[in-house]
Amino acid sequence: MKHDLVVKGGTLVLPYHGEIRADLAVHDGRVVAIGEDLPGDERVDATGKIVFPGAVDAHFHIGIYRDLGLDAYEETRSSLVGGATTVLSYFRTGQHYLDRTGPYAEIFPEVLGAVAGRAFTDYGFHLAPMTVDQIGEIPWLVGQGVSSFKYYMFYKGFDLAANSRDAQAFTMSDEYDLGHLLLIMEKIAETQAAHPERRLSLSLHCEQSELMRVFIDRVRRSGAAQDLRAYHEGRPPLTERLAIAEAATLAAYTGVNVNFLHLSSADALAAASQVNARREATLHHLCLDCDTLDRRGGLGGKVNPPIRTPQDNEELWAGVSDGRIDWVASDHACCMDEYKGDDLWPARPGFGGTALLYPVLFSEGHLRRGVPLTRLAEVASGNPARAYNLWGRKGSLAVGFDADLTIVDPALTQTVTTDLLLSGQDHCPFEGVDLTGWPVTTVVGGRVVYRDGKVAGEPSGSYVPR
Repeated sequence: MKHDLVVKGGTLVLPYHGEIRADLAVHDGRVVAIGEDLPGDERVDATGKIVFPGAVDAHFHIGIYRDLGLDAYEETRSSLVGGATTVLSYFRTGQHYLDRTGPYAEIFPEVLGAVAGRAFTDYGFHLAPMTVDQIGEIPWLVGQGVSSFKYYMFYKGFDLAANSRDAQAFTMSDEYDLGHLLLIMEKIAETQAAHPERRLSLSLHCEQSELMRVFIDRVRRSGAAQDLRAYHEGRPPLTERLAIAEAATLAAYTGVNVNFLHLSSADALAAASQVNARREATLHHLCLDCDTLDRRGGLGGKVNPPIRTPQDNEELWAGVSDGRIDWVASDHACCMDEYKGDDLWPARPGFGGTALLYPVLFSEGHLRRGVPLTRLAEVASGNPARAYNLWGRKGSLAVGFDADLTIVDPALTQTVTTDLLLSGQDHCPFEGVDLTGWPVTTVVGGRVVYRDGKVAGEPSGSYVPR
């Protein structure tokens, strides 16, 4: 049999199994063979290089501050640079995104229509029920292939974006409190019982808003510089720890599956590790610290939860290595410099990072800290695929899986620049950092879509029901 594509001579990294030097053959968009001297119409030489399963960037924000279609095009293009071949994007109603509310039965098809034909990667969505009526739509959404939902604990009663004690204008929601969270959990648990074949789950942004109010007021009155260090102190790890405890109590009561998102501190990881849950870390919470960013100046590194300390970085890396962290994601949110400004509190949070997924994991995880290659493939691809009902199609290089992969040159060192990342964003908090181990080829569905720093062809990614 002659195959459509053969990746020759690389070291294949299979999550949960290990490494093997072999050829990999693709036909009709799927991996069909692993062996030696496999014939193919198109060949990619991976000699001396490492072949990873395409990353499943499980925390993404398409269209949070920009047009959905434009953002899908430019930011999934950036994903190819980092070896991500599937992105799972969060979406909610309210300010930002489409700046309105209403039933998901009307809004979700609009979102899918805006992104269709514009994404270079495959993609799916996690949705946040902001109103009681939207909670009632959870069974319908599961039928549309949405198996994961979200609750933002820090929206409860305090709108930081508007410096207001009234969150409802921002969220366009009903009472967005712990009662609302309980209703979401109950509905997901009820729907889970009708779908035992899938893992339905609730992802949680854990920061406790009442404590944030106290700490932020204290920091603002202190006379200290209102910089990223102040942001860290205004939203300290204690707020994460308490929010995790609140969520864990309700999750145990309802029996719902939960995912703790972007754990940013040693305290948060310790608290989350006591709960039966899946746990996520981000590239920026693994690698960046507030004091270093403050010495560089500017507010480009503002994000929720805040960038913290080198000690927090190292504890999170330990969690990646020892299994307390299940997956690593980018929390990619294209936020232009004009939205950052020079005033800390109204500056918009978030920035891009999807282009750095495998480069950071390889350079900072494998080379600097000795995290095995197989473990990198698990936290970048296999584990998020399993958590979010993509396993069997995404997450591995095994025969039968989608032919989504990236070829990393372990000797390629590049300095991070904004232009290198192929994003629409005009700044990057990682600017100037040297990383070793960059993807040189990325394949989505058996098609070479990125090679040697350039995108090949037009968007061909598809919505992936989960």
